[in-house]
Amino acid sequence: MSKNDSSAPNAAGDPDAISSKGNGAARSLQAHSVTGDDELRSSLVALSQLATGQMELADVLTRVAEFAVAAIPGAEGGGLTLLERDHHDTIVATSPFVTQVDAIQYGIGEGPCITAATEGRTLRSGSLGTDPQWPLFGPRVARLGVHSALSIPLVTPAGVLGAMNIYSHAHHAFDDHAARIGGLFSVPAAIAVQNAQVLAQTKRLADHLQNALTNRATIDHAIGIVMSRIGCGPDEAFDRLRQMSQSENQKLHVIALNVVGEAVRRARARHVGT
Repeated sequence: MSKNDSSAPNAAGDPDAISSKGNGAARSLQAHSVTGDDELRSSLVALSQLATGQMELADVLTRVAEFAVAAIPGAEGGGLTLLERDHHDTIVATSPFVTQVDAIQYGIGEGPCITAATEGRTLRSGSLGTDPQWPLFGPRVARLGVHSALSIPLVTPAGVLGAMNIYSHAHHAFDDHAARIGGLFSVPAAIAVQNAQVLAQTKRLADHLQNALTNRATIDHAIGIVMSRIGCGPDEAFDRLRQMSQSENQKLHVIALNVVGEAVRRARARHVGT
């Protein structure tokens, strides 16, 4: 049978071969999709089990970034940035190269994360070195070998909290599927970050209140000591402490702590002497 014989079976002309090839490609794509869905599901489960109340805010953000990298196809490293008091703050990264990239980004005030957080929209680039969106940022990170970025805003009913930044050294690492996975993950991620942020703020407030109460109690003790020493009323004793604070250029509670400490040392000395 010659190679030109039309009856010779071949992959280009055999319908069964074409069908088999097409089915193989479909199965490959389906397997890729299933793997991606499994990774997303695992990350979402881990995210839901994150004990935000038992971790510092930076630790929570780092774990969320790690889960995002695990969930999004093509991701090699990631980070999270929060918007606090109208500026970018609390930056965490899963890899050293992400720290380098974000240092450049925030140093020059230009990059996908800044745009995503400021404008509240997802940004994607597969060739940062030639991307006209960030003419300063792109070439600098491309020289580090980082060519792809996917930045997704963390949006809650209260507004945009910040952005989730995913990077890869490969060109065009993030396709539509990766962007869709990132968008799906960002919704519960934003809620987890918001909860951690609220808990951190609550803890800071509680610490401040506790410190204020402790300082107030110390000042009250010092007022009592001054009253007993010079035989004055509470107002005059307080004025004496305030004058000491101004003359020694120290905070009032520090002066009060010194007065109380000195009284304790004197009392112990008398006790030892007897």
